[in-house]
Amino acid sequence: MDTQSLQAFIAVADTQSFSLAGEQLHLTQPAVSKRIATLEHQSGAKLFDRINRRVSLTEAGRLLLPRARQILQLVEDSRRQLHNLSGEVTGSLALATSHHVGLHRLPPVLKAFTQRYPSVNLEMQFLYSEQAYQAVVSGEAELAVVTLFPQTGPMIESTPVWTDQLRFVASPDHPLAREQRLPLSALVGHPAVLPGPNTFTRDLILGSFSAQSLHIDIALSTYYLETLKMMAGIGLGWSVLPESLIDEELVVLPVEHPPIIRRLGYLLHRERTLSNAGRAMIGELEAVKAAQITLTD
Repeated sequence: MDTQSLQAFIAVADTQSFSLAGEQLHLTQPAVSKRIATLEHQSGAKLFDRINRRVSLTEAGRLLLPRARQILQLVEDSRRQLHNLSGEVTGSLALATSHHVGLHRLPPVLKAFTQRYPSVNLEMQFLYSEQAYQAVVSGEAELAVVTLFPQTGPMIESTPVWTDQLRFVASPDHPLAREQRLPLSALVGHPAVLPGPNTFTRDLILGSFSAQSLHIDIALSTYYLETLKMMAGIGLGWSVLPESLIDEELVVLPVEHPPIIRRLGYLLHRERTLSNAGRAMIGELEAVKAAQITLTD
């Protein structure tokens, strides 16, 4: 089985479309079909059903899919190991990051990296932290710089670099902004604008209320913290945001609650070989971490 046919097979399986797979691989649809036909001939099994223009995996296709991913990952790991022998920091680096981290934490890291290693082709993906985590699991990204989960799977190594303190905020004319002291329960009677569902940051916030058996009214949600800031600033509800986003458009609410802390940092796969470029990026992130420790000493 050649790797090009396996790449086409995975692309069709992921997109459920020969034409979309062709766009992803920069191939024509007939070229994709030919690669799938070659793979079906080599494996002696039909891999896709095509019914009413709908493409779905057969039982043989479902069996092959995880193995195809493993084969391509082994090939990529071998390529990285051989390239690493040269010691050169070149090639491509697939890096996933969230929008907030990419906008507010990564720029100086990326600037230093690109100046030091101009031969590296940086392939950046802006994803939700949860999507970036999955990209590292699947091998689509070599590294991810995101909001860290409290627990990760056994295959993922998680290293904190920055700490975010989250604060309860609202617009200056919000009814709660006039209070001197606020128990957490006081927020329940007012609508909230919060991060989107299934995000670690939202889970942190809801966990604080659940611990006191409180349920809040979530009026609006979005995966972009900058949009949350705008919505809170125009009075659509109170919110919880990192201190780095708070300015004169918002006031910090005097909520009697311990600080909500989230950690930001990088993820890598324990069983995959890092490229020299990946190691160099980690070096830049660790330098930032070390500089922060020095400042606090």
